[in-house]
Order: sequence, then C-alpha cells, then structure tokens
Amino acid sequence: MSKGTNIKLFEQQKVRTHWDNEQEKWYFSIIDVIAILTENARPRKYWNDLKSKLNKEGSELSEKIGQLKMKATDGKMRQTDVADTEQLFRLIQSIPSPKAEPFKIWIAKIAKERIDEIEDPEIGFDRLMETYLKKGYSKEWINQRLKSIEVRKELTDEWDNRGVKKGLEYAILTNEITKAWSGFDVKNYKKLKDLKKENLRDNMSNLELVLNMLAEATTTEISKEKKPETLEQNKTIANQGGTIAGNTRKEIEEKTGKKVVSKLSAKKHLDNS
Repeated sequence: MSKGTNIKLFEQQKVRTHWDNEQEKWYFSIIDVIAILTENARPRKYWNDLKSKLNKEGSELSEKIGQLKMKATDGKMRQTDVADTEQLFRLIQSIPSPKAEPFKIWIAKIAKERIDEIEDPEIGFDRLMETYLKKGYSKEWINQRLKSIEVRKELTDEWDNRGVKKGLEYAILTNEITKAWSGFDVKNYKKLKDLKKENLRDNMSNLELVLNMLAEATTTEISKEKKPETLEQNKTIANQGGTIAGNTRKEIEEKTGKKVVSKLSAKKHLDNS
C-alpha cells in the first residue's frame, strides 16, 4: 500500500484514514469508527469481542481485515486494523448504533469526493487551497505549493517510467536532489527547521519551494533525454538536476547576502514579512 494517511472528522471526532493510490481505495481505522459508533470506553476490546462473534457466525469479514501503520495518540506509528469502504459498511451492520446511518452517508461522501478528484484533479487542488488558507498561508505561497505538487507528480511519473520503485528508491533520489540544491539532505533539512513528522515542503519559504521545483523539473527533463535504466544512473541525474538549482541558490545568496535555506517554517516566514 502506498503512503497517504490522513485524519477525517466525523461529528468533530477523529477517524484515521488512508488512501491507497494503487488500489484507489480508502481505508479506515476500525478502532476509531467503533469508538464513535458505540461510544465505548474500550473500543479495542469491543472490536476483539466482535471479531470473535463474527468468526463464530462463520463470517469471513474479520479474516479479510488488513493492517496499516497509523499514528497513535502517543504520536508513534502503530499497526492498526483497517477496513475499506465495502468492508466498513458490512462491519457497521453488525454494530447496533443510532449513528450508523449518518456514518454511512459520511463514508459515501468521502469516497465520492476522492472519485471526483481523480476525474477532475482541479477539485482536489481547490480543496487543498482551502485547507492551506485555513492554516494561515498566503495565497502566493499556496499557489507555489500547488505548482510544486504538479511538478513533483511529473517527476514521479518519469521515475515510474524508468522503473524506479516507490518507497525507498523514491526517498534515495529525493534525498539526492534535495542535498544537491539545498546543501542539506532531507533528514538534516528537517532538523534545521525543527520538524518531526511535518511535511518539509509545507515548511519551505516561497524561494525554497521555487528552487525545489527547479531542481525536480530539471531532473525530470534530463531523465527524459538520458533515459536512465538503473538506480545509480537515476541518482546521477537527480544530482545533476539538483546541482543546477543549487548553483542558482548560490547566485541568489551572493547577490542578496542572505541564506536561502532557512530554519524558519513557511508560516514563520509569513509572520516575519
């Protein structure tokens, strides 16, 4: 399963969710759903008892339940039982609750929103812009961020064409690009900004975002021309794309007398402007 864990709100209560790009499915944390539907203080025990009951009844539902790592209340990523939309609808049938019907409507709405976004990506961008505005980002920064998402997608599409594997290989190449343009690998870049689980790009200034986009867009174009066949060849191209943006960064720093890569987050940049 590809990464994409989010938190959705149902009646102001949190449900951890995951969108799987390959299967084009939403997955929901079963424990979170049970906690809301039953208002039980021990949802995990309720779920264990329900699984036993379903097994005794001969239901195959509990056997098909998968697991994903999701962030727990202590901030750590832990394996959690998850259900896709169809499985969750079936599960809800087994839980007597007055909240069941509105919960079904809520799940259907989330599923429809994602399908709409796949058919018309502009809808997804509009929703993302609204989210960033609520967080206090400027429209200028948001436009840059949305463009950076588009540029990143073009790069990952190119990597897919070259046989680069999602996950570790993506991370290796991203690290190569980032280090070449910024002077920091991803880990130390996040450390500079005092980030932990937060998204690095969400904490870049306008100029940092622009240079990161230049690095990724240049890498994409070089890759299209060179057509690399191995991870090492892709690493070389990633370094080349990043270095071009890195040279631009150095020129900007020379002319302005200021460092481009800052420990400030994007919102702190806005507060100081």
